[in-house]
Amino acid sequence: MSESTRRTSRRQKATSHALSERVRRGELFSVDCPSREVLKHVTSLWGVLCLIALSDGTLRFSELRRKATGVSERMLTLTLQRLEADGFVRRTAYPVIPPHVEYDLTPMGKEVTTRVAELADWVESNLASVMKARKAATSR
Repeated sequence: MSESTRRTSRRQKATSHALSERVRRGELFSVDCPSREVLKHVTSLWGVLCLIALSDGTLRFSELRRKATGVSERMLTLTLQRLEADGFVRRTAYPVIPPHVEYDLTPMGKEVTTRVAELADWVESNLASVMKARKAATSR
């Protein structure tokens, strides 16, 4: 491992530790903490699916809706509006008829998508264990 890689790893651990300290101090647990709202948007089912879908590149609304099967048009619209307001998604509307709107990730959106994708990957990788635990819990 190179010295540069070791420094980056130490910096990431220090940052991770600092964030964990903030959570332990209770800022996230406070009802007035604005990060709760952002966390809700990023970790909602539709938020996760939109972010991951957009990680492959720019998509139109209809393409996003096809990828995230089961989402209503209204819920997808609300999710995209929230992610856009939080600075994770960029909406580009072209002045043509019929309307042409595209969505893509901002730099901050790409960063948060990396974190969200790690969580989604963990869920997929451990799904069998989760389902086994769920079955055990319901049979008690």
